[in-house]
Amino acid sequence: MAMKWLNRELTSKIAATRGSAFKTWAEFRISCVLLAAASLVAAPLGAGRSSTARGAEPASPPTSASGAVATGPRRIDSFTLRDFRGANFSLADWKDKKLVVVAFLGTECPLAKSYGPKLARLAADYGSKGVAFVAIFSNQQDPLAAIAQYAKLSEIKFPCLKDPGNTVADQFHATRTPEVFVLDAQRTVQYQGRIDDEFLVGSKRSKPTVRDLATALDELLADQPVSIPTTQAVGCFIGRVNKPDENSPITYSKQIARIFKNSCVDCHRPGEAAPFVLTNYADAAAWSETIAEVVRNERMPPWNADPQYGKFRNDCRLSSSDKETIFAWVKAGAPEGNAKDLPEPKKYTEGWRIGKPDAVYYIADKPVQVPATGDVKYQYFVVDPGFKEDKWVQAAECKPGCNEVVHHILVYVKPPEDPNAAPNPLLLRHPAAALQKAGGDFPSDWLVATAPGARPLLLPIGLGKKIPAGSKFVFQLHYTPNGKPQQDRSCFGIRFAESGSVKKEVMTWHATQTRFLIPPGDGNYKVESEYTFKKNTLLLAMFPHMHLRGKAFEYEAIYPDGKTEILLKVPHFDFNWQLSYEYAWPKVMPAGTKLHCTAWYDNSDKNPFNPNPAAAVKWGDQTYEEMMIGYFVMMPAE
Repeated sequence: MAMKWLNRELTSKIAATRGSAFKTWAEFRISCVLLAAASLVAAPLGAGRSSTARGAEPASPPTSASGAVATGPRRIDSFTLRDFRGANFSLADWKDKKLVVVAFLGTECPLAKSYGPKLARLAADYGSKGVAFVAIFSNQQDPLAAIAQYAKLSEIKFPCLKDPGNTVADQFHATRTPEVFVLDAQRTVQYQGRIDDEFLVGSKRSKPTVRDLATALDELLADQPVSIPTTQAVGCFIGRVNKPDENSPITYSKQIARIFKNSCVDCHRPGEAAPFVLTNYADAAAWSETIAEVVRNERMPPWNADPQYGKFRNDCRLSSSDKETIFAWVKAGAPEGNAKDLPEPKKYTEGWRIGKPDAVYYIADKPVQVPATGDVKYQYFVVDPGFKEDKWVQAAECKPGCNEVVHHILVYVKPPEDPNAAPNPLLLRHPAAALQKAGGDFPSDWLVATAPGARPLLLPIGLGKKIPAGSKFVFQLHYTPNGKPQQDRSCFGIRFAESGSVKKEVMTWHATQTRFLIPPGDGNYKVESEYTFKKNTLLLAMFPHMHLRGKAFEYEAIYPDGKTEILLKVPHFDFNWQLSYEYAWPKVMPAGTKLHCTAWYDNSDKNPFNPNPAAAVKWGDQTYEEMMIGYFVMMPAE
């Protein structure tokens, strides 16, 4: 009865309403739809444009904890620290070495983890040339066991020392992890900054374009001055020991824990994709400076849409007052306050966010080997679930086997009646308009996906995605090597809808343009695509997709009477966060409405993520190529 009433309401309003949002939908609890099927392609405050460096930010000029800028060559006094085994090491222990490389690292910082194996290789390469390497862990949140695990995973053979109270970090004026210092024979700082430019904030190049540390070592070993003695380190702030203002009216227990509970802890908790947890005071205080930075830069929580257009149920932006509260807390030294003021902790479903699946399907029987370096082309795995009858999906969730290297997982449905169908609509080399069938009716072969910012598919009773009998699942895996060989056995789980309960089919489709060529150096290249709704349709969510040169994206509705409306504007596209934008209430697209998508690309050298500004760029799988896809999720309105 409810579905029939809804159909009558929608039909009567479509004629009088052009793209309006229906609040009556809330009466049927459809506003609770978690349409992460639009979230293509988890994380959080600290990855990946994949799993790398979500919490990392470009460094400002090197400063000490007090804010004093570190300038000019300066001599480092000897220090003594213990490693994770309890052995003491002093700077004087390397008095016979020509140079000493001191690397400040952190066990949870994504960039520090990515650079660990590289530092191990550099130490092996330069050890015979009279260069000693030592790692210092100054984060208050890094226990000895975590340091030992970091050294093991990175295959580091040189000493890894704990810096209690960050006293040595203060002496060096170190601010970030990773950040390296090269000391000459007199133990004067001759180089300070990054290791190279391969790993960026949330992204990586196929190989570094400059090798800052290696270049500095080569120059010094050749008795030449370092040509570039200071570079900006990129990474997380060192978690120094705070000096809280106990008289501050803003404390973790009273205000900050509530903000984190509502906006951060979904990802920043054990077992999730975020690189560190924010479920307790000690961890929150240790990460306070990094938290303030990413909030101030509006990197966290991740949300890229212009607030002028559309109302979205998954808008995760912090309010201005919440931001100011965080800044004031950090400025006050991150005081804890009274534990009696803490809010009740949030309860989460452990394991699968969709609940216990009815079935789980893996990419392979054995783990897949992922190399340490290089570009890995998209990997495809076909799985036959053996369905003898049509199935309706109520909920589905992808789970990476190795979060550190899995950028995204897409699961497609390959129907049996079309053996020649491409396993991936992203790879179709034809204009999107040619893909539409007469009448606008077509199956949606995209079932579920995950990537940075994505959520599982979770539909309310009455809605479902269809899997025809005899279909096979096609996994598409995008791996991003992180400097160390890894193994992955990703999977996805399904909860099926009860027989006869599905009244409307939810479909994911796209307005795609594959024919483009972005000129070298062009900083504002425009590409357009379009899709026409042949029947009255409810638009549920949108998801724009581009790669590293993606600059901005816009969805626009062109209604049958010629009027236009901007549905979604993403002025600063961020490949780090593959976000869907889910309407608070479904939006009517009357028959004949055109969904017009416009994408802009920055192929200039001003784009810090640009793999090669000198290249002409066309459509392709790899992140150094490009895509132009305006995904959207829809369902029939009648």
